[in-house]
Amino acid sequence: MPADSYDMVIVGGGTAGSFAAATAAGEGLDVVILERKSPEEAGHIACGDAVKGKSTFPEVIDLEYLREESFTNENIQYARFLNPKTEENLDVRLDDPGAVLDRKRYGEILLEEAERAGAVVHFDTVVQDVIQDGEQVRGVTATRKGSPKRYEADIVIDAAGSLSLLQDKADFSDATFDTNVSYSQFCSAYREIIEVDEPVDYADAIVFKPTAELGYLWYFPRTPTEINVGLGFQMNKPPMKLVEVLKNDVKSRPELKNGRVKDKLGAALPTRRPYDSATAPGYMAVGDAAGHVNPTTGGGIPGAAKAGYWAAKAGMKALAEGTTSDEGALWEYNHKVQTDFGKRFAAMDLYNIWGGAHDVDELVDVVSAMPGQQLGDALSKGNASMPLSLKLKTVIRTFGHWDTLYELAKVNKLAGRLKDVYDQYPTTPDGFEAWRDRRDGVMDDLYEITGAAPKY
Repeated sequence: MPADSYDMVIVGGGTAGSFAAATAAGEGLDVVILERKSPEEAGHIACGDAVKGKSTFPEVIDLEYLREESFTNENIQYARFLNPKTEENLDVRLDDPGAVLDRKRYGEILLEEAERAGAVVHFDTVVQDVIQDGEQVRGVTATRKGSPKRYEADIVIDAAGSLSLLQDKADFSDATFDTNVSYSQFCSAYREIIEVDEPVDYADAIVFKPTAELGYLWYFPRTPTEINVGLGFQMNKPPMKLVEVLKNDVKSRPELKNGRVKDKLGAALPTRRPYDSATAPGYMAVGDAAGHVNPTTGGGIPGAAKAGYWAAKAGMKALAEGTTSDEGALWEYNHKVQTDFGKRFAAMDLYNIWGGAHDVDELVDVVSAMPGQQLGDALSKGNASMPLSLKLKTVIRTFGHWDTLYELAKVNKLAGRLKDVYDQYPTTPDGFEAWRDRRDGVMDDLYEITGAAPKY
């Protein structure tokens, strides 16, 4: 089997993989992206396509070019939550305008920019196994256009998406890498792109609607007449007939009458906290492959971009220092993730677990009674606060659900505690087990308060 050698092999050409490749190649490293799709299909990914205001991307590619080519709606002013039991809507104004993008074009530009930075992209390449020397990952084996191929490198970055095959193939028994992963911590999603003749009246909003099994429908306008519509459900719940549920809801919406489906696609994505550790000797996982997704909304584009950038930087430093163990430079990547968006996503996961212990109708009543800004804070920051006057109004509006509201208040406090624990994520692996014990203590309190089954 012929072998190619690189400084860094990156498996997957999505957001995390492309930003990692552009970062390392831009600094002169010999980098290859292994992308299973063809050049024509690359970038075609099932996604809600929305990014919130203040989303930042590492400046290792031409961000203005990316925005001009793929950000099709940059006027998202608020999030709208639909109450399926009433005609009322809850609108939450965004601090900064968000955007909806053309995900395929976005993906194409990322790969183009990675190549411009100096990375090689091998399309039609299916990775099949990990090359490992004891604990140390040394590369991967793959089939490229029908021929077996061996890719050797001192650093492998796993950007292969949810439930990455590489993590099943590698032996991480002696590494810190998080292996406490199961299908029940993921969700199944399906989306369509629908084109209509007349502009929708929510062209400046991203629209959410709760469904059974702790899922939600979304209506995200790429343009006033092109809508990304989709839904998902968590895999720890009974299966949902995604296509049928979406079809029925679309039929009920007058603005989508006679709409034309331009594209349809399904996917799985993590609805869990980020991996406790996403490193092993010679190996790092990024993006969906490391749980870098908001577990309540499914948003993961900005986090994946940052993770890819930080992983590449850590890998470059490790190569310069001559050691690619999961200590030192690679561990700095873990610390960066967990003390940045990792702590927010871990806190949001508490609301996911709490919600799973309650009936959807009850959750709708409680959430509908929450002031919009506090709901937005809970979904984007991991916890929220409100003045006494708003607390009293919320109590009045949730008459009949006071026990649930009181429980939610306790969960909100736990979310704050959990973020504090993540702020203390250890700077070396030596304190890793003690840190996990402190984190698990917060989780034990959550399970006791909610009665929910342990998720991890």
